[in-house]
Amino acid sequence: MIRFFFSKLAYGGITLFGVITVIFFLFNVLPGDPARMLMGQREDSEQLKNIRKKYGFDQPLTTQYLYYLNDLSPVSFHSTNKEDYTFLTSEKYIATKILSVGATEVVVKYPYLRESFQKNGKSVLEVIKETLPNTAVLAIVSIIIALVFGIVLGIFSALYKDTFFDRIIAVISTLGMSIPSFFSAILMAWVFGFLLHEYTNLEMTGSLYEIDDFGEEIKIQWKNLLLPAIVLGIRPLAVVVQLMRNSLLETLNQDYIRTAKSKGLNKYQIIKNHALKNSLNPVITAISGWFASMLAGAVFVEYIFNWNGLGKEIVSALNTLDLPVIMGSVLVVATLFIIINILVDVMYSWLDPRVKLN
Repeated sequence: MIRFFFSKLAYGGITLFGVITVIFFLFNVLPGDPARMLMGQREDSEQLKNIRKKYGFDQPLTTQYLYYLNDLSPVSFHSTNKEDYTFLTSEKYIATKILSVGATEVVVKYPYLRESFQKNGKSVLEVIKETLPNTAVLAIVSIIIALVFGIVLGIFSALYKDTFFDRIIAVISTLGMSIPSFFSAILMAWVFGFLLHEYTNLEMTGSLYEIDDFGEEIKIQWKNLLLPAIVLGIRPLAVVVQLMRNSLLETLNQDYIRTAKSKGLNKYQIIKNHALKNSLNPVITAISGWFASMLAGAVFVEYIFNWNGLGKEIVSALNTLDLPVIMGSVLVVATLFIIINILVDVMYSWLDPRVKLN
């Protein structure tokens, strides 16, 4: 188990390095001067020169790439020269020095995702800290909705195979998979937040935290979570229903299930004690992918419902060409995706002893 876990970590590290490289070169070969993006409409040659030097934009692309790797690495090298980009400052890094070699210091630190171009020098890490929890709450609630209702409906669909009930579930799940999230978000907001507002008391837009009319108190508005969570959970729910149904039908045809039936066990006991656990593998696989993608793919849902999450922040950063925020957000999502996949691989061994960890 330990060997398997560390091998997965190694593969994850290689994948993450590839993602970092792609992100850097993808956004640094775009037309346009990052220093001018940072300055906005202001034109001052001296300021542009100082900004390029401060952020390392005056260096060759390969040197900027090494700077980027150095910023992200937990063990990094820093110059004692105040004029150098890698000069260690408390504003940029929270670090612990472990070694000094001449004019170079080796430190252990948190990854530095740089500063936003559009938020008055606010660090990208702070921006992500403010928005990622809202997206995580939305994604977790959506996944819970998809798992609970998807597994239950999938079980009933398998037990009542080829009946009217089974066909209705198949039609609804197919419809759920085919409707784009942005369309279902607009539809749900219009129907339940506008037309039926008098009965549902739900708003068309709103985030988890809202400030009162006096601007003094921040309140949690759980009702604002309902519509975006349902919309975001529709497609994974539809997938879970079909996967659970097909996997359970396949499991119920196994020899050990026939043996359990011959012992006089009823359907409830067979499903609970024998079939359900071994039928969950494809569901866990699908949900792991959906959960990771929800952290990044909730862009349309968050934007339509004005949910202050990472997806909405990415849209705003794209509109304002805030490259550090875009790069940092994509990198954080990629890291979470890798971690989730590693955890899912480990869960397989618990769900199905037939899966060997190599």
